[in-house]
Parts: sequence; C-alpha cells; structure tokens
Amino acid sequence: MTMPVSPFAPAILALSLLAATPAHAAAKLPMPAHLSGAQADATVALAARRYAAFWQSGDPALARLALADDFIDRTLPAGRPQGLAGPLQASQVFHAAVPDLQVAIEDMLVAGSRVTLRLHFTGHFTGVFPTPQGELRGQGQAIDFQAFDLYQVNAQGRISDNWHLEDNLTLLRQLGVLPQ
Repeated sequence: MTMPVSPFAPAILALSLLAATPAHAAAKLPMPAHLSGAQADATVALAARRYAAFWQSGDPALARLALADDFIDRTLPAGRPQGLAGPLQASQVFHAAVPDLQVAIEDMLVAGSRVTLRLHFTGHFTGVFPTPQGELRGQGQAIDFQAFDLYQVNAQGRISDNWHLEDNLTLLRQLGVLPQ
C-alpha cells in the first residue's frame, strides 16, 4: 500500500531538518518566517541561520561555524578586511552602536548549494558609532532596516562566498550620520 504524498512534503521535511540542529546551536538560531525551495537542503539553510545568529549576537564562534576558512566577501565594503576578519570587525562596530540588535530572517530561498535571504535588522542606537568626524553617540533612536544576502555554501556546510546589499541609506539616516 502506498501512502499519498502531500505537495507540502518537501517544505515540511526542510523545516523539520532546520529544527533538528545541535542543541548548543539551536537555541538562538533564527528560523525563517518564509522558506522556499522544492528540496531545501538543511545543511545550506543551517549555515545561513548560523550566520544570521552571528549578526544578531556578535558571537565570533557562530561566524566560525558559518563561514569557510577561505570565505570571500564578493561585495566587500571599502575599508573592511577580506575573509572572516571582515564580518568580525563589522559586527563588533555595529554591536557597539546597537547592543540590542535583533536579526529576523524574513525570507529564505534555498536552491542547491546557494541560499538567498531577506534579513530585517532592528534595535536601538544607544552606543557609539565611528564616523570620519569622530564618534557619534546614540540617543536611543530606533534602528530598522533590511538587507539581502546570497551565499554559496560548500560541501562542508559552510558559507564560502557572500554577496550582500544593505539599506545603508536608511541605517545612516537612523543613526544620524546623514540627515533625514
């Protein structure tokens, strides 16, 4: 006797695999609000969730779990070092400015060894942000902006390449670096 297969079976399987992460890592890994991909690879999705958790927490151990040793930022901002050092530096600066940073994965699309994410960053600017004119101190301003990322995940389940685009205009306006 053959059991009928639900058309939602691939998505249900992918979500169950996403939830079955190691206990030490699962507690703080963001779950995508929307997941797409006919046969979403849980390993690819796990790498993306770990990287989102790194941005939220600032925990370098999560970056090391998510990123390959030969990680390349394909849209490297000026002044940021290539490789693991780049995200570690950027996260440290951002968390100094927005200590209560939250990162939500609004959309995740897994296609083979690639994953695309729409991320939503929120928090409050209560810390210090460096500018060319000196340090800018926050007054509790709300921070709320979007980012889009595309990752290539290697056979070891770690991100080897990243292409990203953040709404930096909105962020810089909210920080007070640029006028509204």
